[in-house]
Amino acid sequence: MIPGKYRSVSGRAANNVNCGLHLVIQTSSLPEKNKVEFKLNKDTSSFPGRLLQHDLERNYSSRQGDHINLVSSSLSSFPILQRSSEEKILYSDRLSLERQKLTVCPIINGEDHLRLLNFQHNFITRIQNISNLQKLISLDLYDNQIEEISGLSTLRCLRVLLLGKNRIKKISNLENLKSLDVLDLHGNQITKIENINHLCELRVLNLARNFLSHVDNLNGLDSLTELNLRHNQITFVRDVDNLPCLQHLFLSFNNISSFDSVSCLADSSSLSDITFDGNPIAQESWYKHTVLQNMMQLRQLDMKRITEEERRMASVLAKKEEEKKRESHKQSLLKEKKRLTINNVARQWDLQQQRVANIATNEDRKDSDSAQDPCQIDGSTLSAFPEETGPLDSGLNNALQGLSVIDTYLVEVDGDTLSLYGSGALESLDRNWSVQTSGMITTVSFTFIEFDEIVHVLPKLKIKFPNSLHLKFKETNLVMLQQFNALAQLRRVDQLTIDPQGNPVVNFTLWKYYVLFRLSHFSMQKINGTEVTQNDMIMAERLFGILAHVASSELPQYRLISILGDARKKQFRYLLESKGKKPGIINEENNDSKRLVGENTNRATLNYTTRDFYNEKLEEVKEKKKFCKTYIEDLVKEATEINMKNEALQKLWPQMFIELVRDAVIEIRNKNSYMKLCLQQITDQK
Repeated sequence: MIPGKYRSVSGRAANNVNCGLHLVIQTSSLPEKNKVEFKLNKDTSSFPGRLLQHDLERNYSSRQGDHINLVSSSLSSFPILQRSSEEKILYSDRLSLERQKLTVCPIINGEDHLRLLNFQHNFITRIQNISNLQKLISLDLYDNQIEEISGLSTLRCLRVLLLGKNRIKKISNLENLKSLDVLDLHGNQITKIENINHLCELRVLNLARNFLSHVDNLNGLDSLTELNLRHNQITFVRDVDNLPCLQHLFLSFNNISSFDSVSCLADSSSLSDITFDGNPIAQESWYKHTVLQNMMQLRQLDMKRITEEERRMASVLAKKEEEKKRESHKQSLLKEKKRLTINNVARQWDLQQQRVANIATNEDRKDSDSAQDPCQIDGSTLSAFPEETGPLDSGLNNALQGLSVIDTYLVEVDGDTLSLYGSGALESLDRNWSVQTSGMITTVSFTFIEFDEIVHVLPKLKIKFPNSLHLKFKETNLVMLQQFNALAQLRRVDQLTIDPQGNPVVNFTLWKYYVLFRLSHFSMQKINGTEVTQNDMIMAERLFGILAHVASSELPQYRLISILGDARKKQFRYLLESKGKKPGIINEENNDSKRLVGENTNRATLNYTTRDFYNEKLEEVKEKKKFCKTYIEDLVKEATEINMKNEALQKLWPQMFIELVRDAVIEIRNKNSYMKLCLQQITDQK
């Protein structure tokens, strides 16, 4: 198709013998003299005679000198058309009133047989006085001043309606034109496609050069084969995929900027020719490949035939694009799953905290009259933890059961960061991590996990991820400074991030100084993103140095050794043996020992015992107390019995002594008899 011309269907030549009517009409006064060609592909039996192409051209293009008289009437404000007998015979079924400077439609009497009527290039403002032309097939009102479509309700045979280059603002009053084949409304002021769904036989629709911003409401146009929408303000297209016969769609010079706004075109199986030139989308590098990827049935794009090589390249790119989409979809699903899992873990965490708070409240009420002293185990002071033996509230229990169908923990590796959400994620540390992954991890983040549970896996963390230097804690219930003692068992920590949310210990004024003091052997560089200075280290030593001294000096030697463990027993004994040596030698040896062992011995006495470990120790203490009590009771019972026997012996002894003396005197009173008796006993024993 040649740019600048509007051609129906596929622009077949005029010598197509299947055409019942060919109509060529001058549509513009531009220098290139553009023409609009319409073809009525209907059975010729519907016409009383065959109308040839040259007859129409002579009548509609070159016959501006027809002998037509417009006579004024005193009875009407409209002129009356009069034609000679020769004119009526020669052009019995057609009439051209082109360029007659008409402002109204004249009264046409005695011409009921007219089939083609031309009012091109006049000044007509309203369609009227043609209702009697009920056999009219083609009506051409191109280049007038018509503002409303009207006066056509009786023209039920009309198949070509040309209203281009007028002032029409709305498509209306076409209800009775159900046989319409061509509708040309280009060059008007139409802003919306409407009131044409009943035109089931319409094949050509021209809405070029209007004010359309979108395309929709095309349902029902089952015969439409060509749709011209050039030179509008269209940003998106809909319903085109519902046109089963559409072959040619012209969208040149609009505001289409993405293929998504015209994605319905990909679902059309009949489209073979389409234009997007003059749109922002046509300036993109991916434009042609994207169109061909989604519309493989196209034969022409922007008036250029599509080659097999272009189709092949588009197919290859389509496969790559599909892979990208699948990967993107997969990532989106993983991202959504991550979000839902984290939300679920957060809900479970809140329920757990609420449950613990309720249990603690109940315990406080029970123990309000009696205060329990803190227990001291292994040199560290621990507060008694309430035992979680109370029944769960039914609402909380139901909520937990409802959440059990969703993942309750999440393990994520993102670059050099390992993120653990929920207590179940701690089990991932038992996996067989690859050497590459474990060596790459430098940051470990804990979220919605009790710190006491984290303490149990710190030795695994040190082994599995030897290069982890940065620890992050969010919603981990860090509530006291003692808990930081547990981090001393790690290999190395350069950065520590404690989120204020869910970690009340951050509200303590001196918590950072305590961390620096207790973990001084790590030479920490940042805490919560803030650089650690030398002044901070000095202040930490001044504030908490006495604490380590008291902890190590007030405990017996055997208690210190049990606290320090096997790793530091040698160091501690070495420090004890170093007493009495010269100060310089002692300091030098201490520095060497510190470099070897790492953690300062005094600070090592500041330990943290988790709640579970404390409960185990508490049970152990209870067992020992029970054993000691039983043992003491047995000892007391045995001592009481011995004392009672002693008292009874003291009472019986005088009488027993008298009887013993008496028996001895009686036996040796007859010395000879006694000696014989003794000899006899000796002889009997032999």
